[in-house]
Amino acid sequence: MNPTPRVQLLIGLALVALLAMTRGQHFATLNLPSASWAVFFLAGVLLTPRWVFPALFIEASLLDFAAIQWAGVSDWCMSPAYWLLVPAYGSLWLAGRLYAGWHRDSLGSLVLLAATVTLGALAAYLCSGGGFLYFSGRYPEPSLALLAERIAQYYPRYLASLALYVGVAALLYVGIRAARDLRLPSEVK
Repeated sequence: MNPTPRVQLLIGLALVALLAMTRGQHFATLNLPSASWAVFFLAGVLLTPRWVFPALFIEASLLDFAAIQWAGVSDWCMSPAYWLLVPAYGSLWLAGRLYAGWHRDSLGSLVLLAATVTLGALAAYLCSGGGFLYFSGRYPEPSLALLAERIAQYYPRYLASLALYVGVAALLYVGIRAARDLRLPSEVK
């Protein structure tokens, strides 16, 4: 996967907009699941500049802080553990970068995509959910048993949202490739 710079710009703008539209339902009028995890994964897959990761993290943070300051959103998640979102989102971005290098235009890549998404999401949840459990100060006696309960309760929901958006992106990719391949023979004439 190596989109042209122009295509990367369009993808980047779409990811920025998707993050803003779905970030914790702070500002959205549509009730879409959060695309935050998918945005970081897809940015890793599709966008080559390294500055994209910090730029997306800054956007996400500004959206959170604005929602707390001006939209009346609870500050429950604001704690020292908030900064563990850096390695959480970083693991998704890195998983995306790894998948981009492994991707081949074949059905077999779907299995690799599913495995990469699943493992990247688990690493992200361990950083974000585990970090919140142990470092937020909200839980007086964090334990591995409580972490296991929280993984069982929350990880499937996060994985489902991530899989939804990555699945839509994969379908778009296949559709765009198919449309391009259909046009190529007529252009060769």
